[in-house]
Amino acid sequence: MKSLQKVTLASQLFELQEYDFCKIKFRNFVGIIFANGESWKEMRRFALTNLREFGKKKIEEKIIEETCHLREEFEKFEGKPFETTQLMNYAASSVISAIVYGRRFEYTDLHLWNMVDRANESVRLSGTASVQLYNMFPFLGPWLKNWRLLMKNLELDIKEISELVSSLRQTLNPQDIRGLVDSFLIRKQTAEESGEKNSLFHEKNLIFTVGNLFIAGTDTTSTTLRWGLLLMAKYPHIQDRVQVEIDQVIGGRQPITEDRKNLPYTDAVIHETQRLANIVPMSIPHKTSCDVHFNGYFIKKGTCIFPLLMSVLWDEDEWETPHTFNPEHFLDKHGRFVKRDAFLPFSAGRRACLGESLARMELFLFFTSLIQHFRFTPPPGVSEDDLDLTPAVGFTLNPTPHKLCAVKRS
Repeated sequence: MKSLQKVTLASQLFELQEYDFCKIKFRNFVGIIFANGESWKEMRRFALTNLREFGKKKIEEKIIEETCHLREEFEKFEGKPFETTQLMNYAASSVISAIVYGRRFEYTDLHLWNMVDRANESVRLSGTASVQLYNMFPFLGPWLKNWRLLMKNLELDIKEISELVSSLRQTLNPQDIRGLVDSFLIRKQTAEESGEKNSLFHEKNLIFTVGNLFIAGTDTTSTTLRWGLLLMAKYPHIQDRVQVEIDQVIGGRQPITEDRKNLPYTDAVIHETQRLANIVPMSIPHKTSCDVHFNGYFIKKGTCIFPLLMSVLWDEDEWETPHTFNPEHFLDKHGRFVKRDAFLPFSAGRRACLGESLARMELFLFFTSLIQHFRFTPPPGVSEDDLDLTPAVGFTLNPTPHKLCAVKRS
């Protein structure tokens, strides 16, 4: 329980903290992830409100629509080996685009390709040694190739989002709100018309909030799903059990969110995937906004803090087999799903992932639908033991490049 208590205490500590990505020059930026103070509070509140107003039912419909498109793409490979990265990214990106922009992108859309490619590269670059070096010695930035690439991607993202926002602004109809951008534009317009000074609903906040939601809503979900499919191919006996449960409870109909409560083993497999994959092991860095005495240590104001989520997700005091894929971690002796306090993949405290509900719905619907329709296996000549679970280095922990076969089930 010690590590769980540490993270719980840390989450309480974060209640008093302002966010800063260590020494990276985002401290004056806007949006959500890299914002501070009132701007952060207002933008986070706005995003959460819009997700609620969009409605769980409507979000579920968007995700289900996307599962159909994704299955069609998988079928095109006719059971032959393929890399899952791009398709999973496109699917997750299209869902967040439908919520933010009011429409999904076709998988052949150049906008989608560019946004996803840059998001993937930026996540990878953020975890490189040179960018971490910049965190300690900011004056080195102009001489670090990876930092320059990161800044170039940021500029291109701003340009592309600005163009999409401009297009939506030209067709804006307050009586027909298509997505988060429309809601923001209406709030911005209202503030301007009323002469409100220092409104937080300005162009920069819009662009960075959209960019934050797009990157966060794409990488973590698609990465977790890729881990899930890889683990199913590596452990076919677990995939067997998931498919038996889905066949018995759902049959051939489309899975819906309500099915989760009747699929305890499938739910346990998804949770165990998130726990073992540990895709954001150090969460998001913060800094203390005041001097803090924590767990016997003195932490000076302005100190960079990394909440080590893996200390809980892999805690030997909390999990029977912390380094092994074991869905039984989330099942009682009767096979019923049980919640675990040490399950904190979305972090904790006021800075916990604002898209947790959306992510949980996506993971369940995508995973269940894919396992319902396909049998995932290693490529010919590759055994289950050959499938490597060593993660690739990056800000998030992705599976190393690999191919799988998606064999359509009858």
